[in-house]
Amino acid sequence: MEENKFSNDPPQYGQPPVNPINNQFGQSPVPNSTAVLVLGILSIVFCFCYGLVGIILGIIAIVLGSKGAAIYKANPNGYSLASYNNLKAGKICGIIGLILSCIYIVFIIIYIVAVGSILSAMPWDMMGR
Repeated sequence: MEENKFSNDPPQYGQPPVNPINNQFGQSPVPNSTAVLVLGILSIVFCFCYGLVGIILGIIAIVLGSKGAAIYKANPNGYSLASYNNLKAGKICGIIGLILSCIYIVFIIIYIVAVGSILSAMPWDMMGR
């Protein structure tokens, strides 16, 4: 009796289990692809925490994303395309989070300078002294 290689039956005793992470061609995910995506999204979420958390997470996402892209480009047949797309999306989110965090820091600096100049221009009589 001939065995059907494309059967959806579970593996029999003694056969290696099916790995749900790998696709049908035996490709593995790009290293740190999920971490880069999570860090990129978190850099956007935390960009309004005075900008510092978003900058740190964005830089880490960009660096890990660049390393992962270099690994994928060295051997594209060894890694799945879906994980590479997650890597690219995470890197883009990290860039967006980094930009938003920098803009927020600039607005905080402008706000502090504006409030400081307004308070320094006020006569001391109006401040309750």
